Amino acid sequence: MSPDRRRVAVWRSAMLLGSETFIRAQGDALTRWEPAYLGATRIDSALSRPDDVIVFPDGPAGRREFLGLRLGGTSPRLRAVLARVRPELVHAHFGGDGWLISRTARQLGIPLIVTVHGHDVTRQPQSSGLHGLRYRRNLRSVFGRAALVIAVSEVIRDRAEACGADPARIRVHYTGVTVPPAVPVVPKRWDVVFVGRLVAKKGVDDLLTALSLLDSPRPRALLIGDGPLLPEMRALASRLRLDATFVGGLAPESVQRHLAESRMLAAPSKTAPDGDTEGLPTTILEAAALGLPVVATRHSGIPEAVLDGRTGLLTPEGDPAALAGSIAHLLGDAELRHRMGAQAREHVAAHFNLATQTLRLESLYDQVS
Repeated sequence: MSPDRRRVAVWRSAMLLGSETFIRAQGDALTRWEPAYLGATRIDSALSRPDDVIVFPDGPAGRREFLGLRLGGTSPRLRAVLARVRPELVHAHFGGDGWLISRTARQLGIPLIVTVHGHDVTRQPQSSGLHGLRYRRNLRSVFGRAALVIAVSEVIRDRAEACGADPARIRVHYTGVTVPPAVPVVPKRWDVVFVGRLVAKKGVDDLLTALSLLDSPRPRALLIGDGPLLPEMRALASRLRLDATFVGGLAPESVQRHLAESRMLAAPSKTAPDGDTEGLPTTILEAAALGLPVVATRHSGIPEAVLDGRTGLLTPEGDPAALAGSIAHLLGDAELRHRMGAQAREHVAAHFNLATQTLRLESLYDQVS
């Protein structure tokens, strides 16, 4: 560790899902603090790194110890590893993961910050039966132990407060994205691009239905992301005879390239049947930073990032016809796309720049530690 940098343990129990670029980007952008990425188990993804500190070894013994942590909230192995890492602060992502490390951090006298992102304060607290009861109890416990709770949007702040977080210890902090110095000048291969996990709250079914409502020639759509609904969405696109290409999950560099090759981003998020909602989709910010207008829904924190009529177009949740109208409007007006894209980039640079936001995060680290 550099002698002039303080260490923060960035904790995510599954280190690290390919869709969670926001965790890695935020940690890597730290300047005065040095991140030590700490996870319970290793995930084989494009974001996994050899130097990630993994607490529980792969195998039966490691799985048993991890189960003990999940059931009891404490683990001798986790305590030994965290003591060896010697951070001045622990920053846990997601409420449930925060609970897993909260008791150990308290035992070692290490302050804890927990970022809540979405499903951890929307869907999961609504779980039924003993599972839901236990989750709500654990969430209240971690909120009580955390020195600070960070919410990724105003809506998520309200949900965290409803789940028991002390309003005086909640801060809204936008993670932010890298804003490139210039917009890449590349040929446009795609009319509409979607980026995200294929799960119910992402509204991909609404997007595909919207595309089917548009006159021929239908837009060329690119859908980037993996998830449990991928086979179903492929089948739906085929039934609707869409010009839709599914490429699965991609490395961040490839995602950036495909965004630059697109005319607009679609983010048709909605509340899932089980109550799951977004926080503030990072892909909206990434697209805007590249000068893309966004067609999206008035869902959770999205209106904080997309200014309707200025940086993109917003429609009600679960309304494919309205979404189709927004897509058609932008496809038919190149000047409008250019103007909204430029304004979107300005908005992100002013309010969601990763460098600026990370400096603010480090100030929160300073206050807590």
